[in-house]
Amino acid sequence: VAGNVHPECDFMTELKKKEVECLEDSEEHGNATPPGCKRTWDKLLCWPEADAGETLALLCPNILFHFMKEPAGIVKRNCTKKGWSDPFPPYHIACPVEDEIPLEEQSYFSTIKIIYTVGYGVSITSLIIAVTVLIAFRRLRCPRNYIHVQLFFTFILKAIAIFIKDAVLFQEEDIDHCSFSTTECKISVVFCHYFTMTNFMWLLVEALYLNCLLLSSLSHGRRYFWWLVLFGWGFPTLFTLIWILTKFYFEDTACWDINQGSPYWWLIKGPIIISVGVNFVLFINIIRILLK
Repeated sequence: VAGNVHPECDFMTELKKKEVECLEDSEEHGNATPPGCKRTWDKLLCWPEADAGETLALLCPNILFHFMKEPAGIVKRNCTKKGWSDPFPPYHIACPVEDEIPLEEQSYFSTIKIIYTVGYGVSITSLIIAVTVLIAFRRLRCPRNYIHVQLFFTFILKAIAIFIKDAVLFQEEDIDHCSFSTTECKISVVFCHYFTMTNFMWLLVEALYLNCLLLSSLSHGRRYFWWLVLFGWGFPTLFTLIWILTKFYFEDTACWDINQGSPYWWLIKGPIIISVGVNFVLFINIIRILLK
């Protein structure tokens, strides 16, 4: 389950920190008296107080070093009676950066998107056909196949949720994904996480039901069926709701799609990892029973 910070967002976060530090220092020192220039933030560098007629020179911002094509340059500004002059040379000359994605990378990302879009589309079509067959024929109606149907539904809903999330998050190319935050995008991310978790829970339900059939009579297996249905849908619902509340009250940033370093991410990731571990144990147990 992905949830890493985009490099661009690291860059924007660092800029915000530098801005806050600069403005805090400005408040501590107070405004410079005319005809001097007060401390100011120009979105990339923090220029300290200066006297009229003074020229300051600063190195390119440290946070640009990873993106720069050439070694760090120097940016200068004059303090005049009217205030600060424009930086010279301009930032794009003094601190040239790779501001465009190479054509090879653009082609790669476009190819990946086409592949997973086609893959999910084929998956949805195949699963809808399978669900229709299992529901249409009476002879196929049994608890085991009902579990298969609900597992298939989780895959269908997950694929649809991913399509919706892509449509919301990437509706425009110039969207700032680091600060983009709407109710629609948060809801799309929530459903994407929820159906991902239901995927894993229903895979676990499949294994649990098979164990019930092997360890007890068929009638008892039917009795367990409704408890398993409650678990398959209820368990992910509980943890998703808790995750929504923690994100809303303690980490309401962006579209809730960035989770690196967040302790609340374990509310989604933790149950999935545990379900995979339990599934493996049940798989070994099923093999042990069949080999007896």
